[in-house]
Amino acid sequence: MEKTNSNNISLFDDLSDLDLLKLTRFQTFLYKIIHFFKAIPHFFVSLFGFIFNFIKGFFVWIKDDFTEIVSTFKEGDYKTRLSYPIMGFGSIARGQILRGLLFLLFEIVFIVYMITAGFHWLGKLPSLGTQASGMVYDPKLDTYVRVAGDDSFKCLLYGVMTILFILAFIYTWRLNIKQNQISEMLLKEGKKLKSTRDDLSSLLDEDFHKTLLALPLLGIFFFTVLPIIFMILVAFTNYDGAHDGYSNLFTWVGLDNFNSLFNLNLGSNNLSLAFGEILSWTIIWAIFATFTNYFLGMFVAIMINKKGIKFKKLWRGILVLTSAVPQFISLLYVSKMFAANGLVNGVLINSGIISDLSHIIRFWEDKTLARIMVIVINIWVGVPYLMLIVTGILMNIPADLYESARIDGANAVQQFFKITLPYMLFVTGPYLLTSFIGNINNFNVIYLLTAGGPDNPKLLTSAGSAGDTDLLITWLFKITTGAESKYYLASVIGIMIFVFVSFLALVVYNVIPSTRNEEDYS
Repeated sequence: MEKTNSNNISLFDDLSDLDLLKLTRFQTFLYKIIHFFKAIPHFFVSLFGFIFNFIKGFFVWIKDDFTEIVSTFKEGDYKTRLSYPIMGFGSIARGQILRGLLFLLFEIVFIVYMITAGFHWLGKLPSLGTQASGMVYDPKLDTYVRVAGDDSFKCLLYGVMTILFILAFIYTWRLNIKQNQISEMLLKEGKKLKSTRDDLSSLLDEDFHKTLLALPLLGIFFFTVLPIIFMILVAFTNYDGAHDGYSNLFTWVGLDNFNSLFNLNLGSNNLSLAFGEILSWTIIWAIFATFTNYFLGMFVAIMINKKGIKFKKLWRGILVLTSAVPQFISLLYVSKMFAANGLVNGVLINSGIISDLSHIIRFWEDKTLARIMVIVINIWVGVPYLMLIVTGILMNIPADLYESARIDGANAVQQFFKITLPYMLFVTGPYLLTSFIGNINNFNVIYLLTAGGPDNPKLLTSAGSAGDTDLLITWLFKITTGAESKYYLASVIGIMIFVFVSFLALVVYNVIPSTRNEEDYS
């Protein structure tokens, strides 16, 4: 067991603040590393405990809710009981016309939809279609005619929408029962129920937030939640260019796609090697892209704001202008500038540094050089933005902290590590997390500079080739836009990105000082 030289303090034990002050810097660093790894098993135990308690609580809630539904039917009057098969009946009978009509209208729409289309799409969902569209010989016309068949894409999409509609109906039906229960209770207590006019007035007053958010929430559901659910389900099908769902139906394949991605048997279907290689580079890229921009942006901001620096507005203005130029234009220009026949090699040849064309620097054709170049160019793109953020934060650090540090004999370096950096990390901790996640999914910089290249023959898979600078997001784009368009594999990779980023975000967000010690800088 690791002991300090001055006393019997164990680095494996939980130390008080006083004991931490007795440690050297190296011992403090070692203590934090040890307790970080010690916390990992506890985190997983807590996570599984949370999942178990959530599942247990869910079933308890289902049982209690079902018991309440039964008791409400037994103890309710005829208006409440008729509201079970006829939604809104109780509200209409008690004078709450608007509520009752809305409940009844929703039930009518649901029944009509299920009869005309809902049951059809639910029946198609298990198979995703049985008859593909195609040309069939018509003996009467003595020619081939096109016959419309099933569309797997529609079967999956409308099947999911139908299930969600059923869940919405169950929730609304339960809300209808709850409304009758509350109304009965209020009438027994001698209180007056809200009239239609009161309901309309409340939608523009105390319940105005519901009126205001109704349309945005509906848009989020249809354009965010539904596509995410659809994308997840695609991972369990064979949906690709060959199985477009119309002329050739796609079907459910279970976990086969996940098995293909994590199959370690190397061969023509070399997906696991490509995934591991691209994932490792994605993490390396995200670390460098995040922290180089962060610390260099902080350094530039500190230098510009330093006393005695002249033309501060000019330097800030130049950096603001560089960040104001559309990134699309800047990155394409830089990509062409460092090409084999680009401006940089031309200048090197004209200046005599390169003797002839055989010695030109191929920036985008060498793995190591290409990776260094994208990191360096990302610094050029990102530092101005970080400089602007840090400048605003630096102006909010109390000047008396620096004055007290100077009186105590602290030099500029000590002031930075004891005052500036801790304050910056506290304030910008959530930004660092979101920036890291954003760089994992940073499509623009990589694709516009290198398009994922240079190509690596070792990363040639059944889904197409991948390059040495490809991130998971650019590889996903290539998979969906190639000749085979393997949407199912792209969906699997998308799920893996989501799982990795979500796990990282949850762990980091719960350990950064910004969320654990909110009162330290208040």
